[in-house]
Amino acid sequence: MDIFRGTPNTGAGHRVIGLDIGGTKTHGLLLVNGVPAAEAMAGSANVQNVSTAQAAANLAEIFSALGPGPVERVIAGSGGIDTDDDAAALRALISPHAPEAVVDVIHDTRLILAAGESPDGIALIAGTGSVAWGLGPNSDEARCGGWGYLLGDEGSGYWIGREAVRHTLRSFNLRHEPDQLATALLAACSLDEPEELISLFHSAETGRRYWAGKASVVFDTAVEGSAVSMEIIEAAARHLAGLVQDTARLLNISGPVVVGGGLGMNQPLLQDRLRQDLERSGLTGIRFLRQDPVHGVRYLAAPDVQRG
Repeated sequence: MDIFRGTPNTGAGHRVIGLDIGGTKTHGLLLVNGVPAAEAMAGSANVQNVSTAQAAANLAEIFSALGPGPVERVIAGSGGIDTDDDAAALRALISPHAPEAVVDVIHDTRLILAAGESPDGIALIAGTGSVAWGLGPNSDEARCGGWGYLLGDEGSGYWIGREAVRHTLRSFNLRHEPDQLATALLAACSLDEPEELISLFHSAETGRRYWAGKASVVFDTAVEGSAVSMEIIEAAARHLAGLVQDTARLLNISGPVVVGGGLGMNQPLLQDRLRQDLERSGLTGIRFLRQDPVHGVRYLAAPDVQRG
């Protein structure tokens, strides 16, 4: 379903459209002369998560909601932009909606850093997946993680949800009574017995977004006093900190670090542990985004910004 804020701007002016293409949604922002004029949301346009036809339809919805008129530039940040071919494929989906525009396709972590208004540093996404990307003052780039849930995504929402499932099944194998976390997870999945998690986890009806959504069970039970849930959160923070630390070593920098993603922006328990781990390793300038990453397009579109 489309969510629209603002009034479509059909007048004259320098028009730039920003896109933040995530695994579950696409967030669009229209800038007119550098000022936000409209926003819209639709489903994901990432072809790693939806079909090409669905991605095209969701992009059409975004551009329609942002209103007609000539567009000079589109800046699209998306996960899964690992090769020139990946960028070209996304550019081909976008170009029909802005045929006269210059279309810049970047990895979505670049939007995180830009939303923090930092010309260089390290961006960390902690959401459904996880990845760190850094830009050094000499324009060197480095990335750690972001391989997808089958190869990595440690510390992500999916990883946390899967760890809750693993804990529940391990306790069942050991013939323990379901503890606070296991009980809450079964209730969240509308299941009666732990072993039912096995078939549900492998079911075609659930996927990484479903299990990433169950990370909230871990955070809720941690607040309620579950030591096991707190251990999972602390382990997630260590994994995420490791991505940042590796990126920092590759670039020989110590910060700043800008954290985005659903977990990174909205889970105080994870934020506290992550900050502790990062500061302990000597990283500085750690901040957690308070605005949606798509607003980083304002920074990237400024004429005096050096873009990576």
